[in-house]
Amino acid sequence: MPKGWFNIDEQTDDIIFGGNKPAFSGLGLTRYQRLGGFALCFAAGFGVSLLGAIMLFIGATGAFATLFGVGTILSLLGTGFLIGFKTQLEKMFKPVRIVATVLLFASVAMCFVSAFVLPAILCIVFVIIQYLAYLWYSLSYIPYARTVVKSWVGMA
Repeated sequence: MPKGWFNIDEQTDDIIFGGNKPAFSGLGLTRYQRLGGFALCFAAGFGVSLLGAIMLFIGATGAFATLFGVGTILSLLGTGFLIGFKTQLEKMFKPVRIVATVLLFASVAMCFVSAFVLPAILCIVFVIIQYLAYLWYSLSYIPYARTVVKSWVGMA
C-alpha cells in the first residue's frame, strides 16, 4: 500500500481489536469500502438534515430538530470510516478541538430542547451554532485553516 498523508490503511482502532491492527482489518473493509462508508454516511447525513429543513418550513419543529440532529451525527460518524472510531473520539477531545466538540454536541442537544420546551425560534439559533461549531471542528484538521479564517474575520 502506498504511504502518504492520506493512508487510511495505517489507522488503528485499539478499542475494537485490542492491539495495533488496522482499524477495519477485522471487518475486512478495503480502502474503497471505507471511503464508500464515509461518502454514504455524509450523503445520508446531508439528506436527513435536508429533510429536517423541509420539516421546519412546514412547521414541524420537533421533526426538524430530530432529523437535523440525526443528520449531523451521521455526517460526523462518517469520518470514523476514514480514521477509525476510537481514533476519531480521541482526536475530538484533544485540546485543540475540545471547545468545538463540546459546542457541537451541546448545540445538537439544545436544538432538541428548544424544539420541545423553549421557543421554537431558538432552534434556528442553535442550528447556526451547530454549523459554526462543525465548521470550526473540521477546520482544526487542516493545517493553518483556522489561522486563515481568523485573519479573514479580523481575529488574528
